[in-house]
Amino acid sequence: MAEEVVLLDSLASMFGMRVRIALAEKGIKYEYKEEDLRHKTDLLHKMNPVHKKIPVLIHNGKPVCESLIIVQYIDEVWNDKSPLLPSDPYQRSHARFWADFVDQKVYDASRRVWRTKGEEQEAAKNDFFKSFKILERELGDKPYFGGETFGFVDIALITFYSWFYVYETYGKFSIEAECPKIIAWAKRCMQKESVANTLLDQKKVYDLLW
Repeated sequence: MAEEVVLLDSLASMFGMRVRIALAEKGIKYEYKEEDLRHKTDLLHKMNPVHKKIPVLIHNGKPVCESLIIVQYIDEVWNDKSPLLPSDPYQRSHARFWADFVDQKVYDASRRVWRTKGEEQEAAKNDFFKSFKILERELGDKPYFGGETFGFVDIALITFYSWFYVYETYGKFSIEAECPKIIAWAKRCMQKESVANTLLDQKKVYDLLW
């Protein structure tokens, strides 16, 4: 019996891009359904009745919600190719910690950078670079956050790269000038087919905001 995999998503969503990268890494075929977030479908309301948000992965009729949970689910179900999380329990918990850091710290600061002005925006910019400098220290001299292999933390963070032009335009700063190691890492990730074919062009993301 063929597996049915459906993804409810929106092209510019950094969270949806995570799922698409994970699916591409595993070579999983799926049906993509674009959601208009201003007019959410009945299917989205049914599959994610609590938050009514994308992305939602529907696997054989059963929904899985929240991007990092979906990526972990994909890694566990399709575990015969391209592992995304380490097999060692400690290293796996370490990866989950840093992915959560991205969602809690980086996402919060990045939203405030382009949605606020004045003193509030200045505070957001400080938090933004503080978070990325912490991530640079964690990355160290490794090619990827997990070491030699592209994995869970990389997937959690790389999708923000599509939004860098938005942050730089609204914040009037250069991420590369402040965090060159992050940009070098991002360019390394972009050499991967799964990432390059998934991430939306930075200026297209900016245009979609209008």
